[in-house]
Amino acid sequence: MTHQVLKDQEIWDQNPVYDSVIEDKIAYATSRGLLFQGDIQRLLPYIHSETIDTVFADPPFNLSKIYGERVNDNRSDNEYISWCKKWLDHCIRVLKPGGAIFVYNLPKWNITLSNYLIESGMIFRHWIAINIKLSLPIPGRLYPSHYSLIYFTKGKPRTFKRIRTPIEICRHCGRELKDYGGHRGAMNPKGVNLTDVWNDITPVRHRKFKSKKRTANQLSTKILERVVQLSTMECDIVLDPFGGSGTTYDVCERLNRHWIGMEIESCDEIIERLQTEELRPHNSEDYVED
Repeated sequence: MTHQVLKDQEIWDQNPVYDSVIEDKIAYATSRGLLFQGDIQRLLPYIHSETIDTVFADPPFNLSKIYGERVNDNRSDNEYISWCKKWLDHCIRVLKPGGAIFVYNLPKWNITLSNYLIESGMIFRHWIAINIKLSLPIPGRLYPSHYSLIYFTKGKPRTFKRIRTPIEICRHCGRELKDYGGHRGAMNPKGVNLTDVWNDITPVRHRKFKSKKRTANQLSTKILERVVQLSTMECDIVLDPFGGSGTTYDVCERLNRHWIGMEIESCDEIIERLQTEELRPHNSEDYVED
């Protein structure tokens, strides 16, 4: 399969997304997406302005982890923030008016990045707390218990779908965990409105969800399904400049969204994931209202 597949798709013809200068960086393509291999600082400038509906970014967290020879995860604080601002500038530029950007990172970094997005004219929508233990307890500090997912839009959101989640059930007794102030009978049978605290995301460790070749962390498909379903319509274009294990691209393929991906290291894990049906998505009982 080559990138010629995409040229047969009407949506790409009507809305050219990238400059042909980077065509030789295409590592893989499907009828819905393009995966570029290379440094985002050299690729993002060639993505056309106002062509992307949603950006999802999950950059390295600057925790001195080893991702590969081309990834520097041990920068000074100032250097890391400066690096983030550079790729954020391009992400803002490529977003269509009304488009959304989500940045998944540690609260330490997302505090500063949120302020930068506000200064850049973006509209703050939500700080989403994804409740997953980060590490072991740290002496003299509260136990870190959540990652942050910040959500901004370029002006008034063009798409915002209501997502409902099932009423939480006790795994021991099977009863509902809340009484909802005595108004249970008035609850929508399709579930409760999605909140900005996500307690139902589990770490990705089991081999049915994670490739044996993947040693680094991997995001749950449940996170990306919510991001994509919340902020896009079918055939919209999602950009994820930090490919990692390819979770975003896998979700876009299944939800009929177009996607642009980038990865500085080897793309083999991502390509393998997109070519096989062995890795399962996490179970989701979310209900998305049209």
